[in-house]
Amino acid sequence: MVTLTINGDVRTADVPDDMPLLWVLRDVVGLTGTKFGCGIAQCGACTVHLDGVAVRSCVLPVAAVAGRKITTIEAVGATPAGVKIQQAWRELDVVQCGYCQSGQVMAASALIASNPNPSDADIDAAMTGNICRCGTYNRIRAAIKHAAAGH
Repeated sequence: MVTLTINGDVRTADVPDDMPLLWVLRDVVGLTGTKFGCGIAQCGACTVHLDGVAVRSCVLPVAAVAGRKITTIEAVGATPAGVKIQQAWRELDVVQCGYCQSGQVMAASALIASNPNPSDADIDAAMTGNICRCGTYNRIRAAIKHAAAGH
């Protein structure tokens, strides 16, 4: 049995300690906004915040996150950085197919929360490994800059 704080709610789950957080979120808790992409932490679709830091949930054992604050795409819009990023995503029409976008938004909002005025190099470093099969990288970068500028 593991006790988790997910989006501000305390939840318990009767799962093996080595079960990846992604599957606890999706299959046990029912928060399906976090996506499965590759299963090896290379694509970013499964990105969530752990104590405000973007992490890949597909390889993170649930036992490693007990007692820490987990934020998913379902609740990031309640954070100041999440609001800015989601608004910029809508205003600049970033999404194409949308599959990777929850991971992209989670990575971008963690960046804006920790660095409100990121340089291109900061954006590159924070977003590296978040794969968009549709190639919306230019719109993603523009949206991050738009959010940072406070639009």
